[in-house]
Amino acid sequence: MAATSALTESAPAMKRLVLCADDFALHASASRGIAALAAQGRISATSAMVLSPRWAADASLLRGLNMDVGLHLDWTSAFAVQAGHGKSLGQAMAAAALGQLKPAQVHVQIGRQLDLFEQHWQAPPDHVDGHQHVQQFAGIREALVSLLEQRYGSAAPYLRVSQAPAGQRDFKSRVIAAMGAERLSALAQKSGLRHSRWLSGVHDFSGRPPGYAERMRGWLQDSPDGTLLMCHPADDVVDDDEIGAARWQEYQHLASPDMAAQLKQHAITLVRGRELFAEAA
Repeated sequence: MAATSALTESAPAMKRLVLCADDFALHASASRGIAALAAQGRISATSAMVLSPRWAADASLLRGLNMDVGLHLDWTSAFAVQAGHGKSLGQAMAAAALGQLKPAQVHVQIGRQLDLFEQHWQAPPDHVDGHQHVQQFAGIREALVSLLEQRYGSAAPYLRVSQAPAGQRDFKSRVIAAMGAERLSALAQKSGLRHSRWLSGVHDFSGRPPGYAERMRGWLQDSPDGTLLMCHPADDVVDDDEIGAARWQEYQHLASPDMAAQLKQHAITLVRGRELFAEAA
């Protein structure tokens, strides 16, 4: 089914956002939900967890959809642990802060994930971001920028920079940015790699008020033109997913007529980042 609605209806006065669903292939519910939202035109990008055993089969769900498909670089999930290089988020943050991530090993692991992406997508990723924002950690960001430059040259995927817009900087978003948003942006600019400037959609997945629909209203209203807004939907609650209930709530709103009304109310058009970030910012 071709994408419709906000993704294809554009007007000069409208604000352009990339709405990216993270964690494709995490589990069946995430993959199904993301593919369904893309078919509705409610998202314009997704990021795939290629270390998941589901990636090989689930990639086919995205064929023919008008969206960016990128690599969700992974160092902290159970898949990464099973692959032999994963750590808990706290351990990964500490290793990055202490300079303990070894460049040669990081380079190999990033290359392996790019290989897995291309093996089952049959094309390079449109973008690269990171599970729990690891793409900007010290020791990872340098290897990532270097490898993308070497491997793809001027056709390199665009990078996500996890820096919230000024009006959305709560404690969590500040911690995320402190792990290297400015440094990754500087590295990308120096290398001529395309990248986003702002990241919206940060929340605590707790389900506490305000609800997701109200959070989305604020993000759509307060995000500058060109912002990348992340989401984490799934079409059912998966019991062993620690944010499973939040994923289901996100999916329900994103698929609803209320979401379509919000996009119209705030004059939002959803676009692909490979078109929006045509040049390094």
